[in-house]
Amino acid sequence: MAEQIDLCGLSCPLPVVKTKKRLVELQRGLLEVIVDTAVAQENIIRMAKNNGWKVDTIIRQDGKYQLTLSKK
Repeated sequence: MAEQIDLCGLSCPLPVVKTKKRLVELQRGLLEVIVDTAVAQENIIRMAKNNGWKVDTIIRQDGKYQLTLSKK
C-alpha cells in the first residue's frame, strides 16, 4: 500500500521540497502526493522523473491533483 502525503495549501517550492525529502527517505516503493495547484503538480512530476521515479497515475478531482509515484 502506498504512503500518502497531503501538501495542499503549501506555496511553491514547499510541495516539491517535501516530496523530494520523502522520496529520498523511501528510496523505492509507492508514494501518493496530493497538491492543489497545477504548478505544484508539474514541478513534482519533473522532479520525480529527474530522480528516477515513475509517475504512474495523475487524478484530478475537486481542484486537487493526486499523483502516484513509484520506484522499484
